[in-house]
Amino acid sequence: MLLAFDVGNTNIVLGVFRDGEMITNWRLATDNGKSADEYGMIIHNLFRYEKLDPAEVKDVIISTVVPSILYTLQHLSQKYFNRKALVIGPGIKTGLIVKYDNPKQVGADRIVNAVAARAKYGGPLIIIDFGTATTFCAVTAKGEYIGGTIAPGLKISSDALFEKTAILPKVELEEPGQVICRNTNSSMQSGLVYGHMGVVEYITGKMKKELVEYSIAEGIDAKAEDVKVIATGGLANLIEGGVDCIDYVDKLLTLEGLEIIYRKNKKCK
Repeated sequence: MLLAFDVGNTNIVLGVFRDGEMITNWRLATDNGKSADEYGMIIHNLFRYEKLDPAEVKDVIISTVVPSILYTLQHLSQKYFNRKALVIGPGIKTGLIVKYDNPKQVGADRIVNAVAARAKYGGPLIIIDFGTATTFCAVTAKGEYIGGTIAPGLKISSDALFEKTAILPKVELEEPGQVICRNTNSSMQSGLVYGHMGVVEYITGKMKKELVEYSIAEGIDAKAEDVKVIATGGLANLIEGGVDCIDYVDKLLTLEGLEIIYRKNKKCK
C-alpha cells in the first residue's frame, strides 16, 4: 500500500492506495505543535478503524506547503512505517514543463494538482484549488505549467472580517440566497461567498484568454471553449454551484496526483 500526505495550511489530507486505487482517505487538522508520535498514533488508530494493517504500507509520499511540519512527517514515516518518505520538491519527476520564473517557488500542491488534472482531463486546463488560499493554475495542452494566480481563500477573508473589525461577528460560510440582505450575518455571507464567486468568474475568464493567447504564440491551436476548468479543495462545491466557469469538481485531485507522481518516480529507481 501507498500512504499519501497532502499537507495544507489548515488540513492534512491522507490517502491510502492499493494497486493504484484509493481505498480510503482522511482529513486531519494541520498542527505544528503535534509530534511525530502524536500523529503516528492518530494514523494507526485510523488504520485500525478501517481494518487496515499499517505493516502493509510499502511507501509514503508527502506534498506539503508547510515546511515546518515536513520533518515531523518524515520522522513519522521512518518510525511508524519503516519507510523513507518521497517528498515533492526539486528533482522529483512530474512530467510537467514548469515555466515559472523560479520553479522552486511553485507550491507542491499546485504541481501535484496539475499532474493529476492533466492525466485525468487532458489539456489545456485551469485548476482552481479552494484551500486556505484560492489558487488558479494554467496548463497548456503540451503539459506546460505556465503560472497562475493566488487569491485569499474564503476562510481567510472571513477570519479577516471578524478579526479586523470591532463588531462584525464570525459567520458560517454558506449562501444567504440573496445579495440585498437585511441582517449583518447574511450581509457578510453574501459579500464573502458571492464576492468569491465573482473573483472566480473574472480570473477564470481572463486566464482562459491569456492561456489561449500563449498557446497560439507557441504554435498550438487553442480556443477558449477547449479549456477545461477543474475545481478541487474543501469549498469547491460551495462556489461551483454559483458559477458557470467550472467544468468538474474533483475533491481528491491532489491525492490522486501524489499516486501518479509516486508511480513516475518508482519506475526511475
